[in-house]
Amino acid sequence: MSAPAAEAASGTAVADAPRRQRAKLDKSLIANPLIALVGLVGVFAYAGSQGLDAVEQSVINPAALAVRLWEHMILTGLSTLVVIVIAIPAGIAISRPAAGRIQRPVLAGAGFMQALPAFGVIVLLAFSPLGLGLPTAVVALALAALLPVLTNTVVGLQQVDRSLIEAARGIGMSARQTLIRVELPLATPVMVAGVRVALVLNVGTAALATFIGAGGLGEPIKGMLELGRPTGTLVAAAIVAALALIVDWLAGLAEYAVRRNSG
Repeated sequence: MSAPAAEAASGTAVADAPRRQRAKLDKSLIANPLIALVGLVGVFAYAGSQGLDAVEQSVINPAALAVRLWEHMILTGLSTLVVIVIAIPAGIAISRPAAGRIQRPVLAGAGFMQALPAFGVIVLLAFSPLGLGLPTAVVALALAALLPVLTNTVVGLQQVDRSLIEAARGIGMSARQTLIRVELPLATPVMVAGVRVALVLNVGTAALATFIGAGGLGEPIKGMLELGRPTGTLVAAAIVAALALIVDWLAGLAEYAVRRNSG
């Protein structure tokens, strides 16, 4: 089962559970920061024992890494924001009964975009009018991460108990009021799960943005590989992996809080 599908399935399961049950804390939320911390300490200890030459020190140092880390977070944050702005309204639109005919084609199109190699999409978009740099990278990352949020928005809205919707319409709510006051609050936990998946996808894929001059933590990885410095490459790659775990941890805490408040 694909990650988006798994998230959607998980979200559906939660939504089907009795509302009085409290959401359980995912054990990975405890393990992820510990793994990230232990991994980073181990990698830096190994790098310290090997010693970094002058070239590696010019790239792998706190000041340079802080700049790359900030660029990476900008890439991840902007691309995820674009995904949210596009996928959630689109998911709401195609979940409406009147849009039933276009729902499958739209989801298939989003699935096709996610199936495309992210590196290929980034390079192809670099030849578009957007050119090289941050805008192209943000668009490419957003295309690659669109499916989880789109799918979970549709699934989250479709799993809302029909009797609740009919009850809301029965007391005089319009379709718009029912959507805003009944359907979206109940679907939010599943939608947040999709955003969590998109965030983690973008953290990893953002490392490829360096190939079109958009910076990020892929820059030291690429530089160390080209210069034949395996220790420097290991340190930079470990930072990307740790960042993905920490972002997943933070997003998981947000998802847990949403589920707990809605449960």
